[in-house]
Amino acid sequence: MKRANLLREYGALIALALLFAINVATRGTSFLQIENLRNLVSQNAAVGIIAVGMTLVIIAGGIDLSVGSLTAMCGAVAILLINKLSGTGSTALILIAALAAIGVGLLAGLFNGLVVAYGRVAAFVVTLGGLAGFRSIALVLGNGGEIRSQVSALQDFGFGGVAIPFAKDAGGGPVLFYWSAIAFIVIALLAEFVLNRTRFGRFVLAVGANAKASEYSGINVQTVRVATYAILGALVGLASILVAARMNSVGTGSVGLYYELDAIAAVVIGGTSLRGGKGRVWGTVVGVLLLTLISNMITAYHIDTNWQGLVRGIVILVAVLIQRGRKEDE
Repeated sequence: MKRANLLREYGALIALALLFAINVATRGTSFLQIENLRNLVSQNAAVGIIAVGMTLVIIAGGIDLSVGSLTAMCGAVAILLINKLSGTGSTALILIAALAAIGVGLLAGLFNGLVVAYGRVAAFVVTLGGLAGFRSIALVLGNGGEIRSQVSALQDFGFGGVAIPFAKDAGGGPVLFYWSAIAFIVIALLAEFVLNRTRFGRFVLAVGANAKASEYSGINVQTVRVATYAILGALVGLASILVAARMNSVGTGSVGLYYELDAIAAVVIGGTSLRGGKGRVWGTVVGVLLLTLISNMITAYHIDTNWQGLVRGIVILVAVLIQRGRKEDE
C-alpha cells in the first residue's frame, strides 16, 4: 500500500497512536494509570454513541444537526419520569427512564427521517429545525433551567460499572469500567457488524453511494434513510440517560450543546465521506478517542482551553482535505 493511501485509510489511527506515544513519553506513569485510561474511554462515551448513529446517517447520504438538542429533550423526559416514579425500585426505575428516553429519541429520529425521505426536504433544513425545536421543548419541560433527579439511584448508575480485574485506585478500592463506556463499545461493535455483515448495512452503503441506482436495484431508498435517522434518534436517547446519570441532572439550556459538531467531527476524522456511500464505524470510534485525547492533552499541559476549538477545527479540516485527495484518486 502506498504511503499516501496508508495515510488516507489509517490516518486517524496513526494520529491517535502518535499522540498516545507522545503522552507516554512526556507524562509517563501518570498518563498510563488505569483510571486515566478508563476516563479517556468514558469521557466522551455519550458523544461516541451518538457518533456511531451519525455514521450510519452520513453514509446513507444524510446529516443530523438536531442531536444535541434532542439529547437535552430526552434527558429532561427521563428525569421528570424518574421523579414522578421515585417510589419504584432502583433497577426498574432506571430501566423505565432509559426506555422512555430511547423511545422519545426514536420517535424524534423517525420524524426527521420521514420528513427528509418522504417530504423531500433537505436534511440540513429539517434537522436545523429540530435543533431549535427540540431544545425549546426541553426548556419548556425544565422551565428554562435545570431538572435535578430526586433519587440517588440515577447517579449511582452513572458512576457504576464493572470492576477492572486486578486494578485498584489510590484508596485500594476497585476501579470501575463505567456503564457508559461499556455501552459505547457494545453499540460500536453492533453497528460495525450491521454495517459490514448484514443486508441492511449493504443497503445503507448502496443508498449513500448512488440512490438512483439503488432504487433501480429494488432497494427501498426512503425506508433505509428513515431507518438510519430512527436508529440515530434511539442512540441519542440512550446517550441522554447516560449523560443525565453522570450529572444527576439535565441543564436544559446546556446539556448536549455542540454534540452535533463533536459527533460529525468524529465521523469525518474517522474516514466517513460526507458525500455518503463510504465509511466505517471503527474509524468513528478512533475519531472520538482522538478528540478526547486532544482535550485531555490541552488540560494536562495547562494550555488555555479556549484553543481547543481551533485545534479541533484544524484536525477536521485536515481530515476533509485527506478525503478530497482520496476522492480525486478514485
